[in-house]
Amino acid sequence: MEICRTKAEIRAARAAMGTARVGLVPTMGYLHDGHLSLVRAARESCEKVIVTIFVNPTQFGPNEDLETYPRDEARDLALLEAEGVDTVFLPDPAEMYAADAETIVETTELSGVLIGAIRPGHFRGVATVVTKLFNITRPDAAFFGQKDYQQLCVIRRMVWDLDMDIDITGVPIRREEDGLAMSSRNVRLSEDQRAEAPALHQALLGGAGVLGQGGDVAAAETAIRARLEAARGSEIRSIDIRDAEDLSPVTGVPRRPVVMLLAVSFGDVFLIDNMVVPD
Repeated sequence: MEICRTKAEIRAARAAMGTARVGLVPTMGYLHDGHLSLVRAARESCEKVIVTIFVNPTQFGPNEDLETYPRDEARDLALLEAEGVDTVFLPDPAEMYAADAETIVETTELSGVLIGAIRPGHFRGVATVVTKLFNITRPDAAFFGQKDYQQLCVIRRMVWDLDMDIDITGVPIRREEDGLAMSSRNVRLSEDQRAEAPALHQALLGGAGVLGQGGDVAAAETAIRARLEAARGSEIRSIDIRDAEDLSPVTGVPRRPVVMLLAVSFGDVFLIDNMVVPD
């Protein structure tokens, strides 16, 4: 497995792959089985796999957890080597961003709603760094987890709008045995918080049950809120039920697939989850 820390190194590694179909898995590290499921999906459909590990500062707000975001480079590299990854790109912020950089990439509508309203500028940072990673590694396909549903929508829209010739694949959420969506941030939950965090998945199941029985969006939101409010130590940041294709608002009884999106904080740990109905 080749490890590259500069753009020059990763470009040389990519050039050596020639005409092979290359899959890219962008991550922020502290890998779990959700990340590894992306690697496996890439391996199944591509001849070469590049994984990037970069905690991107431009997608964190001034009061968010950039400094405390978990990191373990040695463990990550061991996991990726065991998965048969060909190349890992591990740049630092100075390598990725010139001091005088002034260009950004933003999906102006999608970036301002839902999580984008809670974390202003977040998706601008995501779209910009993903564009840079695409330009640097020149993949044929890229793989993203559906846990970050809005992020996946933003990237798909960006690729469509900017005519990027890259296949974007969303990979289903991986969950712990109690239903909690796998996340690098889960390690920061206290024991009590970790015991309550599966409420997100339970709330989604309750909302899906309401919709599956012909209930409307308002009734589903009520059921979701009731379960989340019962979780000790939780702060509901947002509950949204949107069109699963374009994230447009939905009212009444849905006539098309919808996605239920949750954002909940336990202390300073920000968790998200979602579920598409019908899946």
